[in-house]
Amino acid sequence: MAKMRVLSISTLFPNPARPAFGNFVRNQMLAVTEQDDVELTMVSPVGIPPWPLSLREPYRSLAKLPATSEFPGLPVHYPQFRTIPKVGGDTNPDRIVEAVLPLARRLHEECPFDLLDASFFFPDGPAVARLAAELGLPYTVKSRGADIHYWGKRPAALAQMVEAAQGASLMLAVSEALKADMAALGMPRERIVVHYTGLDREAFKPVERKAARALISAIPSLHVWSEGPLLVTPGALIVRKGQALVIEALKDLPNCHLALAGTGENENNLRSLVASLGLKDRVQFLGHVNHDLLPQLFSAADAIVLPSESEGLANVWVEALACGTPIVVPDVGGARELLTSPAAGRLAARDAGAIARAVSEILAKPPKQQDVAEVVSGFSWDRNGAAIVDIWQRAVVATGQRPPPDKP
Repeated sequence: MAKMRVLSISTLFPNPARPAFGNFVRNQMLAVTEQDDVELTMVSPVGIPPWPLSLREPYRSLAKLPATSEFPGLPVHYPQFRTIPKVGGDTNPDRIVEAVLPLARRLHEECPFDLLDASFFFPDGPAVARLAAELGLPYTVKSRGADIHYWGKRPAALAQMVEAAQGASLMLAVSEALKADMAALGMPRERIVVHYTGLDREAFKPVERKAARALISAIPSLHVWSEGPLLVTPGALIVRKGQALVIEALKDLPNCHLALAGTGENENNLRSLVASLGLKDRVQFLGHVNHDLLPQLFSAADAIVLPSESEGLANVWVEALACGTPIVVPDVGGARELLTSPAAGRLAARDAGAIARAVSEILAKPPKQQDVAEVVSGFSWDRNGAAIVDIWQRAVVATGQRPPPDKP
């Protein structure tokens, strides 16, 4: 039987101007290309605002991207669409369709696709639904968390997502909890399949904590404290990630130091909070940390603390656990699906006192790194890639366009 041909659309994907942007989607799709029974074509639409906003970074660099690049390790098309930052998000699907449809038609005419795929529910999902209607193809849509929890609160976006859900052959959710959230918005539960994230098992594995601390302390850009308990909070410095709560929790954790790994619009406010609480000697802003240094940073930490307002099932949770470091997270998204033993960490309310108590419990009886890592022993990108290909095959078979694949 000929390979199943899939056209996947992802607005969050690495490119030469933003090499770490959506790296987890890249990892998934690279795993897909290792499968023998699928041929994948990637399209990553790039939003460029009108002049003069287009002169600002990162838009200036994004506007210079080639139409096609193999930078992420596989060929990717980068058509550009007009976007209006902050105020025009609800209408992005329309402009994505306008930009992508000519390319999709040409590629489909050259060698027909069997399925269209959207990597996120918004804006990718509604755009793919309309592209699929134009090409007469079935489609799937994946939800990862913020696309449901943020865009689902905006009526115009929600209406488009629910309409896309009604026409999708299958939908994917990164956790059972996110599946329930999608169903609560009116999406057909019977067509939602849980598809857990993957993990680079070669990179994310335990490094003995003292050795990892010594290694990290020797890197100028990551010169963290070598003595005392170390907490790490990775992620964009934006309000909904809750770094302020971790900073406030330090008042009840007198021996702990905190390293914030990330950049973002809330950094100045967080620095002001640190100064007002007299914690400058115990909070370090690491800025952007290269992905290849995260395993050492996570292994060096006594706990990873991530009080996000919402999540699906965060990749960073899995990566931290794989390094043998317990996590402290709120009861959001798929947290309960990961924290299946005390070794994995603690659920804590989004409250400074609750976070401090959870950290204190972990520090009082630290779990063995190998016990923590065992919690995510079933995660890998190979398994993730094979699973999504199986879901795509089911979606195509359900339309009657292809017979079920032969199974050994």
